[in-house]
This record gives sequence, C-alpha cells and structure tokens, in this order.
Amino acid sequence: MCGRFTNRFTWKELHERLDLIGTPLNLRPRYNVAPSQDVAVARATEEGRALSMLRWGLIPAWAKDHAIGHKLINARSETAAQKPSFRSAFRHRRCLIPADGFYEWQRRGGTRQPWLFGLRHGAPMVFAGLWERWTVPEDAALTGSLAERSPGDAVETCTILTTAANETVAPVHGRMPVILPPNAWSAWLAGEDVPLAPCPADDMTAHPVSTHVNRPANDDPRCVEPIALT
Repeated sequence: MCGRFTNRFTWKELHERLDLIGTPLNLRPRYNVAPSQDVAVARATEEGRALSMLRWGLIPAWAKDHAIGHKLINARSETAAQKPSFRSAFRHRRCLIPADGFYEWQRRGGTRQPWLFGLRHGAPMVFAGLWERWTVPEDAALTGSLAERSPGDAVETCTILTTAANETVAPVHGRMPVILPPNAWSAWLAGEDVPLAPCPADDMTAHPVSTHVNRPANDDPRCVEPIALT
C-alpha cells in the first residue's frame, strides 16, 4: 500500500516536469502527506494537463457515507478495473499524482520502523491515480475536514494505484505505488492500456527515518532525515 508520501516540489518544478497549464498553485513543501488531506493531482483537460487539489481517499459517486474514503486510499492495480469502487474511475477518470518519496513501515520486533523510498538523483515520482466526484447527500453526517460541506456540494477525491513491491521495497512491505515513467503519462490519462508493474529496483533509493513521521500532524523536514538503525 501507500499510506504516506512527500511532495517538496514547487509549482514551477511541477509545471516544467508535467507540462501543466492553468493558474499556478501556492504549493508548500509537504513532508508527510496523509489520507483525508488535499493532494496535488494532474488531470487531462481539453486544453492540457491541469493541477488541482483533491482529497486523498476515494469516495465513489454512489457512496452514502464519506467514511468509505478512509478505506480507499489505495486501489490494487490488478483488480481496480473490476472493483465496483474503482471501475468507473479506471475507465473514465484517471490522474497523475506527483511525489518525491513515499513511506512504508517494517516490523522490527515490537516496533514499526518507517522507511522513505525515492528515485535516484531526486527525480520526481508520478503515481498512477484515479479520481471521483461525490455529491454530498441530504442526510450526510460529515466530520473532520468535510464538516463544513453542505448537501449538494461536490467533493473531488483520489486514490493511488499499487502493485507488487520490487526488490528495493519488498524487504519492508509487499506493495508499492505504481510509478509511471514519463512516456506512459499521456497514455494513462487517455485511458489506454499501460503496464502497471513495479518500477526498476535499481532506480530507487531507501533509508530509514524516525518515528516522528508516524504522527500525521508532523509535517516538517525531520520526517525525511535519515537515521541509523541499531
């Protein structure tokens, strides 16, 4: 799975990397992006790729309760095209989710040790994602960041596709995000068949970080600092 990631790129860097159009967004460095938070997502429009902020945790259009989004932060690439929660988005609403690293946790004795994975030379990652638009129903009991929404409001949400872990990630976790190569971005957004396999292990870096990252409220440079395991 992918339950946390980092995005420390500026609008200018993402604009150049993803060939974006539209009004620049005021993006701040994110060291610990967590589910239910807004994340930067690139989607195809008639004019080109545009960046929007979507809530992480997909809420299907047919859902009665927004809480389902907490369970749908990831979609397995092997089954997303068939699952009721994802199949419509898989066909019609794909997106690119930029990042520069993601966290996974390794069981070590009685503790869960976080690791940060990235691409060599600091290159941006682009996760394969899906998005949905959910309309708040009349009888919705909204909580958290959605508490101020009203019936009839549209909420746009997203999920990250995952695949089997490569040799770099596998010692820590059995799954990892689908990281799309640049030559697959346009095809993915267009709804074409794209290999959703793990990226080459040799392209990745990994280092342990402190349990400071375990708390979603901690979103600062300390989250990504390497530590020595004892």
